[in-house]
Amino acid sequence: MEAYIVDWLSLVGRWIHFITGIAWIGASFYFVWLDNHLQAPQSPADVDRGVSGEVWSVHGGGFYHAQKYRLTPPKLPETLHWFKWEAYSTWLSGIFLLALIYWYGAEVYLIDSTVADVGKAAAIVIGVTSLLGGWIVYDLLCRSALGRQELKLGMVLAVFLMAAAYLLCQVFSGRGAFIHFGAMLGTIMVANVAMVIIPGQKELVQATREGRSPDPRHGLMGKQRSVHNTYFTLPVLFIMISNHYAMTYGHEYNWLILITLSLAGALIRAYFVARHSGSASPLPLAIGIVLLVIVAAAIAPGVSSVTREAGTAVRPDFAQVVMVIQKRCGGCHAAEPTQPGFTAPPAGIVFDTEQDISAQAYLIHQQTVVSKVMPIGNLTQMTEEERKLIDRWFMAGAKVN
Repeated sequence: MEAYIVDWLSLVGRWIHFITGIAWIGASFYFVWLDNHLQAPQSPADVDRGVSGEVWSVHGGGFYHAQKYRLTPPKLPETLHWFKWEAYSTWLSGIFLLALIYWYGAEVYLIDSTVADVGKAAAIVIGVTSLLGGWIVYDLLCRSALGRQELKLGMVLAVFLMAAAYLLCQVFSGRGAFIHFGAMLGTIMVANVAMVIIPGQKELVQATREGRSPDPRHGLMGKQRSVHNTYFTLPVLFIMISNHYAMTYGHEYNWLILITLSLAGALIRAYFVARHSGSASPLPLAIGIVLLVIVAAAIAPGVSSVTREAGTAVRPDFAQVVMVIQKRCGGCHAAEPTQPGFTAPPAGIVFDTEQDISAQAYLIHQQTVVSKVMPIGNLTQMTEEERKLIDRWFMAGAKVN
């Protein structure tokens, strides 16, 4: 019953996280587009009222007219919409999922003894520290003298994030490392909203109500953090779906793949932000695409030393293969799983019969030999000899004897 409850909490949590994430990122994308498509106001009266730009659009059968003021309107409206709860709800639901899946279930999803032999409590502490520490270091860098030099700040932040990605991959399972890196970026993004952007907007509103000039520092800081959030968006979205692609997080150089794909996402986003402004160099887009192609080519399945050995070895008895797979993988991949925490076989894949195993030969080989991400966290302690056995069987045609 406990595993069933956890499954339902996970389902509802993911649903909420997905919905609120769409709302947050959708609003962010829209306002970046809006800001970069503003045109000079056509009415002199609007100019006199402090309007700096406007844009007309049509959607859902109606016309919309959005205007932006240089600083503040002469009089604040009674109703002022704030875009903040989308960010807060996305982060809260994300942390809920992180705690439920990767901290509560650390033995399964977070810890991999072949990567680092850490206990559950230590792994959770490291995970929490990575989130808080990431924000603290980032915020201090932005508030330092370096924060006034965007190019240098960007370079230092890039080095810091690369180091964080590398270190996380040396401590956690590939899947756990990727999701914690994404959670660290997500924490930075929502903290930017809560600690910098919203306070700056509140100062702007308060100054307007009091009839004084607002402190321009708040606007500058808010703009800087908003731009950073925009560049973090695509890397975070990639990480959110990365657990479906063991070829990335299960690779020997998963840290380098994480860094490269995150960089590619940031560059592609930078291009589209610039493109919204009217003219943009295609160089960031081209570099981003080239990086994606390089990663795809670099991690393409090849002939490993294990496979070369398998190619010259005698084809193993299929009964041995069945015994290994059912012993090491059958606890989860069964019609009625016996592994604690699983109420149904992952992805509906079962290895109850010889025919089941033979039908899933390619997937078994990819997950246990090529990426080695299965058994998850190597909970059942599959040995290298057993992986070689599966490899020889697959290379010999993966047929039932």
